[in-house]
Amino acid sequence: MAATVTTRKTDLGDARVRLDVEVEPGTVEREIQSAARELGRDMRLAGFRKGKVPPPVVIQRVGREAVLDQAVRRGLPGWYEQAVSAEGLVTVGDPKVDLEELPQKGSPLGFSVEVAVRPVAALGDYEALEVGRRAPQVDDAEVEAEIDRLRESMASLETVDRPASEGDFLVLDFEGRVDGEPFEGGEARGYLLELGSDRLVPGFEEQLTGARAGEEREVRVTFPDDYRVEDLAGKEATFQVAVKEVKEKRLPNADDELAAEAGYDSFDELRRDIESRLRERDEQAVDREFREAVVDAVVERATVELPDELVHAKAHEMWAATAGRLRAQGIEPSQYLQMIGKTEEELAHEAEDDARTALGRESVLAAVVDETQIEVTDDEVLDTLRAAAAAQSPDRAPSEKQLRRSLERARSEGRADMLREDIAMRKAVDALVESATPIPVGQAEARDKLWTPDKEEQAGDQRIWTPGS
Repeated sequence: MAATVTTRKTDLGDARVRLDVEVEPGTVEREIQSAARELGRDMRLAGFRKGKVPPPVVIQRVGREAVLDQAVRRGLPGWYEQAVSAEGLVTVGDPKVDLEELPQKGSPLGFSVEVAVRPVAALGDYEALEVGRRAPQVDDAEVEAEIDRLRESMASLETVDRPASEGDFLVLDFEGRVDGEPFEGGEARGYLLELGSDRLVPGFEEQLTGARAGEEREVRVTFPDDYRVEDLAGKEATFQVAVKEVKEKRLPNADDELAAEAGYDSFDELRRDIESRLRERDEQAVDREFREAVVDAVVERATVELPDELVHAKAHEMWAATAGRLRAQGIEPSQYLQMIGKTEEELAHEAEDDARTALGRESVLAAVVDETQIEVTDDEVLDTLRAAAAAQSPDRAPSEKQLRRSLERARSEGRADMLREDIAMRKAVDALVESATPIPVGQAEARDKLWTPDKEEQAGDQRIWTPGS
């Protein structure tokens, strides 16, 4: 695709740059025509069908300046991405854009951008490192906890003739009233409630402790001020409750009968399978921890300047990614913030340590990719797209044609370079891990406490004494 923007970069220091960008007249004019077509879809004019008003007529009726303003708003994000890509920058946080005067017809559009960028790391010695790696282990307590979870899942509820206590289940009919009037959601029949589960309004369950089957009780509660139903928040309610049954949860014994119910020949076989699965899970955790430890060892030996302003911008960027995931789950970020009682700024400050770690790792891995000249082929990108598609729709594999179309779309949207860099960084981690030598964690910790001439003396006596120290 031919370049539609020209850029000039100026380093501002503290990992910030300014880009002076010029968009060629033809590109601006095409965006104006596109914006006019969009405006024309909602325009009604005599002699034209709705949505069929030609761009020249739209520009004549609305005015070129108004259409140009709309065109620039539409085109600016894409032109910014082109400028960043042309300079090979990885930006951090939101840019500060300064738009020059809107151009006359046939003239280019100019704007400037100030933005934080990922710093370039100066690598230290990163080959053949010795890095602590713990041995996978499974504690008996973990096995017992898994067995208890299995017993809980296979527990039965049996009716008992005694007063109810915490942990028992009650079968209830109830009707609630506020100011003498029934309210929506305040009535139920055959409702199964576990005493101590705190599923209902605070104070409700406590007033049913000691109740027996056939007993009726009046329960009085006050809805919390922050109750999810606004009309009930802070109000008093009275419930007429009829206890139909009291049930006791009974767990199966941890024996061969339990194992048979779970599909095993014996309890010993069940226990061995649980131990095997826990060990496999811990082995995967050990692999993840070791990969992170290797990268962190490379970061420790590198020099990376991370200004506080850059770290804070990264923290906001991380929140933006979290907000996107929340929206994908149907949760509005503003509601989430309200639920946890914090502002975006507070979360960003709390995330600064994680942001600093992420920036350090990314900068160092990018330097390793450059120094070792790691390349990413189209086939590797397609494999990544294929794996992502399989994760989203396991029962429907995309065709090669669809994958290549996805790759072209990623290129046109400026996402292909980010995808390639992500793959390249994973390859860099693979190479670093392969060259690293695992040593026991205790040995690594003891080594890190040893004094060497190239280490700065730390406050306090935290060194292991060695001859001559």
